[in-house]
Formats: sequence, structure tokens, C-alpha cells
Amino acid sequence: MVLVVIAALVYFVYSGFTYYSTPLEERFYHPDYETLKPSGIMGHGLGILGSLSMVVGMSVYMMRKRMRSMARMGKLKHWLEFHIFLCVLGPVLVLFHTSFKFGGLVSISFWSMVAVFLSGIIGRFIYIQIPRSIEGRELSLNEIRGMKSDISIILKSRYALDQDSIETILESTRITGNPNHFHPIVKFFRKNREDRLKVRRLKVSLNKNKLTRIQRSSVIKLVKNEISLNRRIERLQTMQNLFKYWHVAHLPFALLMLIVMVIHVAVTIVFGYKWIF
Repeated sequence: MVLVVIAALVYFVYSGFTYYSTPLEERFYHPDYETLKPSGIMGHGLGILGSLSMVVGMSVYMMRKRMRSMARMGKLKHWLEFHIFLCVLGPVLVLFHTSFKFGGLVSISFWSMVAVFLSGIIGRFIYIQIPRSIEGRELSLNEIRGMKSDISIILKSRYALDQDSIETILESTRITGNPNHFHPIVKFFRKNREDRLKVRRLKVSLNKNKLTRIQRSSVIKLVKNEISLNRRIERLQTMQNLFKYWHVAHLPFALLMLIVMVIHVAVTIVFGYKWIF
């Protein structure tokens, strides 16, 4: 789906570059003016397709989430991916519909659309940080803890490690700090770097033990999985709270964009602008 959006963006830039790069006051004399202007056959069509993409993308995802009759119609995460695809493709098409000319009522809708687009990217980032089942259902704290294994027993039974080495491995999987403490998103990247350093130091420590290459890889994989689960537990409440706050920004901009878009469409119809109908 990402490739479709990129392909569309590249195509419209390539095919209309000379027109879009022409100053606004000179575009009237460009040979593609009648085609690419907002009311032209291509420009108007892009506006219609872009608006439909966003409306369909928003409505079908909300219906899938809220209507019990649609609960068994595919996994929720696939509907989310479809929602993101249409709501990314839509703004791209609308951008070329405007011919990069913003003003009046249209500018309110456009910048609301930009706000929805950017907040959607942030929302996607927060969404994937919340542990979910294969169906896309949000996992509870107890369910995540149930995924953890007793790593100390595995290390003792499978690998000939001394107690000091086991303690070193267990120490590398521990997460410091209060798991319920609110961490800003920026700390996510810092903690990822800390985890990579832990794994790197652990590799050096394991080289001192009489383990085969396959065994060392297995231990590293086990440790990485344990760290990942511990991080998920630590981030769960934080990301859940962030997701609630995110809706406060995302939904109003989406509604404002939709309202202004409807007004814009109504005005164009009143003034007699038609496409191919």
C-alpha cells in the first residue's frame, strides 16, 4: 500500500512538474492549465477521489470498530491498515487538486487535513507500541506477563553456565525505574539505545563461557525477547494514556476537515462546477 501512495506521488509530480512549478499568475498560459487546475478534468477528479478516499477510510474503520455486525469481518489491524492507506492517499490527491494554491475556506480544510495526517502518523506510532493479539485486540497487563518465561530455569537447564553468568544475564533483562511512571515519547529512543548496549555487553560476557555459536545466539535471542516483554509492560500504561490524549487532537481536526470539505463541495455545486457528469 505504501508503494501505491509513493507511485501516485511520483507520477503526479513527474507529469505535472512544469505546471506546478509555474508561478500562479502565469499558470493561465500553461498548456496543462485546463487539465490540472482545481476545476479542470484532472484537478477536479483528484479532488473527488481524494475526498472519497478520506471519507471512506474514516467511515469504514469507525464502522468496523463500533458495529457488532461487522465484528467478524476481518481482523481489526487489517482494517486499520486500510484506513491508514486511504487517509494517506486522500491528502496526496487533494494536494494536487489544489495545485498547491491555498486560500479562503479551502485553506482551513487543507490545514486541518494536514493536522489529521500528521497526528495520524503519531497515532500509528503510539498504536504499535501497545501490545496486541494477532487479531488486533489490545492485551491486558496480565496477558503480557503470561507471555514471560522463567529465564533463569531455562538458562540452568539448557546451558552449562555458572551462577555469576546467569546473574549477569538476568541483570541485563531488568528494567530500572517505576513501570507506572509517565515517560515522554522521546525517552523511547533513549531506552532502545540502552537495550542495545546491554545486549552488546552481554555478547562480550558470553564469549568468556564455553558455549557454541548456536548456543550464544539462542541465549541472546532469549534475552532480547525478555527485554522486549519487560519494555512492553513498562510502556503499557504510558502508551494507553497517550492514545487517549491523542484522540483529543485527532478527532476534532478530522471533524473540522470533514465539515469544511462538505461546505466546499456544496459551494462548488451551487456555482455550477461539474466534473464529467
